[in-house]
Amino acid sequence: MPDATPGAGFACPDLTVFCRLDELGLEVTGQRFEPDRAVLVCRVVEPDGSDERWCRRCGCEGSPRDTVIRRLAHEPLGWRPTTLVVTIRRYRCSGCGHVWRQDTSLAWNTANDAVLAEGKRVLIDDPHRLDGVQVLGVDEHVWRHTRRGDKYVTVIIDLTPIRDGTGPARLLDMVEGRSKQAFKQWLSGRPEAWRDGVKVVAMDGFTGFKTAAAEEILAAVAVMDPFHVVRLAGDALDKCRRRVQLAIHGHRGHKDDPLYAARRTLHTGADLLTNKQKDRPTALFAAEEHVEVEAT
Repeated sequence: MPDATPGAGFACPDLTVFCRLDELGLEVTGQRFEPDRAVLVCRVVEPDGSDERWCRRCGCEGSPRDTVIRRLAHEPLGWRPTTLVVTIRRYRCSGCGHVWRQDTSLAWNTANDAVLAEGKRVLIDDPHRLDGVQVLGVDEHVWRHTRRGDKYVTVIIDLTPIRDGTGPARLLDMVEGRSKQAFKQWLSGRPEAWRDGVKVVAMDGFTGFKTAAAEEILAAVAVMDPFHVVRLAGDALDKCRRRVQLAIHGHRGHKDDPLYAARRTLHTGADLLTNKQKDRPTALFAAEEHVEVEAT
């Protein structure tokens, strides 16, 4: 058989390069094939000139203490999902006793940059990703659980497949912040022909989203999405129940009070109730003083 790579010949097999783990600062030291996945055991490759063994607190040399294992998902090998089992070394300072782990910032930052670049190429830069949107959904989402920085993002999705029954909703974009201006700027950045094609905008009760949609998508009808409709109805029911509870008993609900004991049952759909649970509201509404809760 002729050489498939004339002038160079076949190189020795290198699983690290084949799986592109050298780009992540990892080296494969072993492999195992399981019925449902491939497992690659890896170690972190210390870059040339690394001062990994020296304590950053006191400057003394550290000695290897033990290792920790991290399991990460990787791109599949063929049809098999692939798991990386990464061994990370830990050191103990001979001077101050400080313990630290092998620096993996190169590997993780490289991986994150690769994911962001590929996501931008496949998703954000796709000129057709916004085609066919007629029903737009907008809501806020908490993505940062810290004291500093804006913890909200505005999430924009395509609800057209839900309305047409052709598939699930599609995530279109996430914009930092939660305000009228954030949603308005995103809408104004879309072509006029695209905005004219949007017929319905579903949202929660936040007036900023409604105002932004009214200013940028003049022909679209603003509606409240089902989740927030049900939540508002549930809130109204709770307010009525608490008010009647206070009027009858003069205190907040206790576990033996009928209205308090039925609070969860009243929020459950009738088709989901057991026979025992169905008897609870029937007995509750037999009392005349609970008629307002029954009506609500």
